[in-house]
Amino acid sequence: MPSSEPPLILGIESSCDDSAAALLRGRQVLASVVQGQAALHADFGGVVPEIAARAHAERLDLCVEEALAQAQVRLGAVDAIAVTAGPGLIGGVLSGVMLAKGLAAGLGKPLIGVNHLAGHALTPRLTDGLAFPYLMLLVSGGHCQFLIVRGAEDFTRLGGTIDDAPGEAFDKTARLLGLTQPGGPAVQAEARQGDPGRFRFPRPLLDRPGCDMSFSGLKTALLRQRDALIAEQGGLRRQDRADLCAGFQAALCDVLVEKTRRALALYAGEQPAEPAFAVAGGVAANEGLRAALTRLCAAQSVRFTAPPLALCTDNAAMIAWAGGERLTAGKTDDMTLAARPRWPLDRQAAPLIGSGRKGAKA
Repeated sequence: MPSSEPPLILGIESSCDDSAAALLRGRQVLASVVQGQAALHADFGGVVPEIAARAHAERLDLCVEEALAQAQVRLGAVDAIAVTAGPGLIGGVLSGVMLAKGLAAGLGKPLIGVNHLAGHALTPRLTDGLAFPYLMLLVSGGHCQFLIVRGAEDFTRLGGTIDDAPGEAFDKTARLLGLTQPGGPAVQAEARQGDPGRFRFPRPLLDRPGCDMSFSGLKTALLRQRDALIAEQGGLRRQDRADLCAGFQAALCDVLVEKTRRALALYAGEQPAEPAFAVAGGVAANEGLRAALTRLCAAQSVRFTAPPLALCTDNAAMIAWAGGERLTAGKTDDMTLAARPRWPLDRQAAPLIGSGRKGAKA
């Protein structure tokens, strides 16, 4: 008699600079292993794709072994293998896809290619059991978009960034101010000691309708203010840096909150039985942003959810969950599964940042 127990899914994630593996059974995370690469890229001011790809090739199998040990299960007990097949740095994505193919072929188990962005977008179903449709703000190092999530592979984009994603803006701000990488936590730590009202930075695109965003001008405004301070007083004081971070973070949060307000108005047209808004991605860990979005949702009687911090940043548990959703729908892949540097969730929407031979960026 067939077992009613949910399948045991092995997830593999390697889209950027985190090598990760996880084991999931239903909504139970049995193991989640993430090996970061911050030390490898520290001297370069950002992620170096070649270094990241080599590190993934060296570490992914070790992550899988550690996940199996944590969960106390044998590799042969795995029912399916889910892997990030894009978008991301192609060398890293390829490392994960090739490992997953080898495991699937060797074990004779289903292979499931997962869109990394879908992993983030579906995380609230793993952590909070959200029902479709819900509104998602996916805000990470390389992406920022509002999505109505109607199904595991049914996404409608309401708007997104037309240039730098918030995570990129945080990283560039950190570099401009001599802070460590990744920039989000470093800028947030400085901002706690700063005065957000000292410098009035622009709130880009708030004077235009819609949910699209832009953050490159905000970064440029901070650069000019930094240079003006250095020219005026011969250097940058500690309080100056804290105030710059606080002002930058306040401006970015104001933009995201106002655009969320507009996205919620569009989402209301879906007439959801249980209105819900979720935020996920690395920048979702920002405490100021979470607090502001919580207040907004409370004022509009919309349920607010945000994953635990460990599931905001890149991880393989979200890939295992998204893979499980595809498996439940009877969708799997074969050995022709390709690594994709670009893979928009809403394939009907016009590209936000343009496209080329490799397809739309977002």
